[in-house]
Amino acid sequence: MNPATLFHFLENLAQHNERDWFQAHKETFDQLRADFEQDVAYWLRELTQDEPALAGLEPKKCIFRIYRDVRFSKVKVPYKTHLSAYFAVGGKQSEGPGRYIQVGPHGQTLVAGGIYEPTKEQLAAIRQEIDYAAEDLHALLATPTARQLFPQGMGGAQLKKMPAGYEATHPEANWLRHKSFLLSHPLPDAEVRSLSPDAFRAQVLAALRGLGPFCDWLTAATAKE
Repeated sequence: MNPATLFHFLENLAQHNERDWFQAHKETFDQLRADFEQDVAYWLRELTQDEPALAGLEPKKCIFRIYRDVRFSKVKVPYKTHLSAYFAVGGKQSEGPGRYIQVGPHGQTLVAGGIYEPTKEQLAAIRQEIDYAAEDLHALLATPTARQLFPQGMGGAQLKKMPAGYEATHPEANWLRHKSFLLSHPLPDAEVRSLSPDAFRAQVLAALRGLGPFCDWLTAATAKE
């Protein structure tokens, strides 16, 4: 996939986000999506070497549709202005940890991973692991690779107050307030546009692989739920 070519199409789509324009340019989109699917196949193949449990996932089923669900949205435009895919054991509907790639102009490109909406049981298990053994999480986020790729540390929505059962003075209060547990590696537009297809593939793969220890930690924590 040529990132600059994809950006050009998506910028035009943002200006003409309507069915007639999209249908008139559907052939171009189909080719761009096919190119993206080849990249997804490559990333999936490489990630499976590190995580054999991903074997059996189909690249095309890792990719999200470009069509927006407008039923409950105030914004009624029918198409997303990015392409995205998700890699997780069990596929896109998995409740476990996963890795996500999103590609689009105007600051939309990023690689992220973790658990976005944990179940009640997963949330309790992750908080318990932070309470009992936060040093493991501190250690993996302090590695040179993590500090380079995810310098902002763990992100995700947080409660305003401490969850029940934990004191406000807890040394890991910031992490315990989390409702989701994510690491994110944004890629600026200028950088993405400047990359060759092969360089883009490699850079995304490095970030996806960099998420491995964090996803492993979440997998182990939620296995104790």
